[in-house]
Amino acid sequence: MPTSEDRPEERPETEAPPLSDAASKTAAAARIQDQAKWVDLQVQQSIQRGEFDDLPGAGKPIKNLDRDHDPDWWVRQLVEREQIVVLPRSVQLRKDDAELDDLLDTQTTEDGARRIVEEFNERVIAARYGAPEGPPLITMPRDVDATLDAWRERRAARVEAAKNVRREQPPRRRRWWRR
Repeated sequence: MPTSEDRPEERPETEAPPLSDAASKTAAAARIQDQAKWVDLQVQQSIQRGEFDDLPGAGKPIKNLDRDHDPDWWVRQLVEREQIVVLPRSVQLRKDDAELDDLLDTQTTEDGARRIVEEFNERVIAARYGAPEGPPLITMPRDVDATLDAWRERRAARVEAAKNVRREQPPRRRRWWRR
């Protein structure tokens, strides 16, 4: 014969009589007191087992404890830890413009270099038509063809320099196993 646990609809409902407000508060205080004792016991046992030994920062003062409360403390710590630099768009575009030739020199195909210059020009034009932020935008879009011509010349010079280095090196001796 099945028990009442198998068929919850047959289980008799036994509700505890509702506690008065004072009794409810007393019961909650007792639970909190028991919980505090339990937590204290867990901490003491962990200390005895040595689980708090050699923690990072042990014996060091707590960082930024003397500062006023800052609601954005976690953002500031993230920026500091990850060394994130957020520049206004105009300044970032100036920086990108100065580094553009070096970035182009890492490309091996004209399509890749063209895509980088066109993306840079799109960002400059978007900044020109957007709301101004920070210092004035003095960066101009690049002439794609002129920039790619300069890239081709630098690339040809690098290839020629690499050929000259190879010519100046003494020829390698053939090994008997490579005949």
